[in-house]
Amino acid sequence: MLDVVAGGASIGFFHPLERAAAVRWWRGQVSAVREGRLAVRVVRDGGRIVGTVGLAFADKPNARHRAEIVKLMVHRDARGRGLGRALLTAAEEAAAEAGATLLLLDTETGSPAETLYRSSGWTEIGVVTGHAADPGGTLRPTTFFYKHLGTGHGTALGKADGPVPATV
Repeated sequence: MLDVVAGGASIGFFHPLERAAAVRWWRGQVSAVREGRLAVRVVRDGGRIVGTVGLAFADKPNARHRAEIVKLMVHRDARGRGLGRALLTAAEEAAAEAGATLLLLDTETGSPAETLYRSSGWTEIGVVTGHAADPGGTLRPTTFFYKHLGTGHGTALGKADGPVPATV
């Protein structure tokens, strides 16, 4: 996370991001993982984590068919090896296994991540100017995307239906 923010990625934090703040943020995610509201996947290079992605499940009864891709990060030293695409695929597969049929995400317009999502079959919803600040504090446009998984879009879910969140 520290490296990704230092590299200019707009993932919700300003640069410089202090290690203690990053640790607090990650520790704050533990309850969401334990409660099944968030699934996290990582890529390791030896004992070092070089990439991660989160899959946040909707908690409302009428939204249990969808999830959101959050915080897809790859260390700058590990880029160019297909890890971002592998993490995105792993999150999509986890969502499908959990019963989600619709995924959403957003990213800084013009970022390398935007290119990844487009080339991975995601559909642009639109762009919101000045939606989020980059690590330097400058407001940037954000592009929103969706992707349907398998079948089921446009069908009704029963009250007891919906995803069983994927394990971490």
